[in-house]
Amino acid sequence: MSETEEKIVEDESLKPDRKEVFGWMLYDFANTSFSVIIVTALYSVYLKDMANSLTGIPNFGDYIWGLAGSITMLIIALTSPILGAIADYSGKKKAFVWFYTFLCIIFTALLYFVTPSLNIFGIPAYIWGAILFIIANIGFQGALPFYNAWLPEISTPENTGKISGWGFAFGYVGAMISVIIAMIITIMFPASTYGDFGVRLAFVSSALFFLVFGVPAIMLLKSRPPKKRPEEEGKSYVSIGFARVRRSFRLMKKFPSLPKFLLAYFLFSDAITTVIYFAAIFATTTLAYNTMEVLILFVVTQFAAIPGAFTFGYIADHIGTKKTLIITLMIWIVVCIGGYLSYDKMTFFYVAMLAGVGMGSSQSTARAMFSGYIPEEKKSEMFGFYALTGKFAAILGPFVFGVVSLLAGQRMAILTLTIFFVLAMLILIPVKAPEDIGKIEIHLEDDLPVVS
Repeated sequence: MSETEEKIVEDESLKPDRKEVFGWMLYDFANTSFSVIIVTALYSVYLKDMANSLTGIPNFGDYIWGLAGSITMLIIALTSPILGAIADYSGKKKAFVWFYTFLCIIFTALLYFVTPSLNIFGIPAYIWGAILFIIANIGFQGALPFYNAWLPEISTPENTGKISGWGFAFGYVGAMISVIIAMIITIMFPASTYGDFGVRLAFVSSALFFLVFGVPAIMLLKSRPPKKRPEEEGKSYVSIGFARVRRSFRLMKKFPSLPKFLLAYFLFSDAITTVIYFAAIFATTTLAYNTMEVLILFVVTQFAAIPGAFTFGYIADHIGTKKTLIITLMIWIVVCIGGYLSYDKMTFFYVAMLAGVGMGSSQSTARAMFSGYIPEEKKSEMFGFYALTGKFAAILGPFVFGVVSLLAGQRMAILTLTIFFVLAMLILIPVKAPEDIGKIEIHLEDDLPVVS
C-alpha cells in the first residue's frame, strides 16, 4: 500500500461516526452526576449546614460555599485558555480529559470522609470539605473545554445545534438517574437512624456513576493529529500556549460578533451558574424543603430539562441559534420573577420545572452558537476562551447573590438575576449569528480572519 493510500485510510478512520457521537453524548450523561449531586442538590446543603453548625454564624455556610465555587472558577479561568492551546498543539486533548475526569472522580469519592468530627492539623471539617470540593470541581470544570472542543469535529454547521442539544439531553437523563439513585440510598439509610451516612454514601454513588459511564465515553472519542505552525517547532508548550492566546485575542478584536456574544454569554452564564449553586440552598433555607423533597425537586427539574435540550436543539437548527438563545433567556426572566414570587413549595416546584427547560435549552444553544463561530484549527484554544468567560462569570455570580442576600434576603437576590438576563438579551439582539455570516477560517500561514 502506498503512502498516499495509507494517508487516505488514516483520514477515513478519523472521520466522525455514530460511535464517536454517542461517546461524546455519553460523557455528558456521566459527568452531570457530579453537577447535580455535588454542586446542586446535596453537597452544597451538606457543607453549608456543617459550616453553620460548627461556627454558629448564620449564613456563614453560604459564604464558604460561594467562596469554594469562586476559587475553582478562578483557577479554571486562568488555566483553560493556555491548556487548550497546548492541547491543540500537542494533540493530547484526550489526555487532558482523562486526567481531569479521574481527578473529579477520586476527590468526589473522598467527600464521603467529610464529617463534623474531621479535624486534621487543627483545620475544621468545613474547610477540608471546601478544599476537597474545589479539587473535585477543578476536575469537573477542567475537562469541559477539551470535551466541548470535540463538537466541531463530530458535527456539521447543519446539525451542530441538534448534536449539542442531544448531548445536554443525555446529560439531564444521567442527572435524573443519579438523583434517583441518591433517593434510593437516602431511603435505605434514613437520617433518623443512620445520621449523615446515607447522604455521604450518595456522594460516593456520584463518583461511581461518573466512573462507570465516563470511561467508555472517553474511549469512544478519537484523537486527531494537531495542526502545527512551523514557527512553534522547538518551543515549550507554555510559550506556545501564551502565544496562541495572544493570537486569539487579536482574532476576536477583528471579528466583532464574537466578543459581543462572549459578553452576553458572560452575563447569562453568570446568572445560570448562580441558580445552580444556590437552588437547593434557597429551597431548604427559605421554603423549608427537606432532603427528600430537594431530591424529588431535582428529579423533576432534570426531567423537564431533557425535552428542553432536545426541542431547542432542533429549533436552533431551523430558526437559528441567536433567535433560539434569546427565547431561552426570556424563559429565564420568567423563572427569576417566579422564584421571587414563590411563597410555597408547590409554586417553586413549577418554577423549578421551567428552570429545567431553560437550563437545557440555553446551555446547549449557546454551545452550538459559539461552535459556529470558531475556526476549525483553533478548537480547544477558542473553547478555552469560552470556558474563560463562563468561569469568570461564575466568580462574580455567587458573590453578587451572597451580598444581595445578606443585605435584602434571598428573594431579592433571585430577582436581581433578572438584570443579567435582560442585559444579555440587549447585547445579543444586534449580534450577527454564525449561520448568517459563515465560519471564520484561520489560515496557518497568517492570523487574518477570512469570513466564508
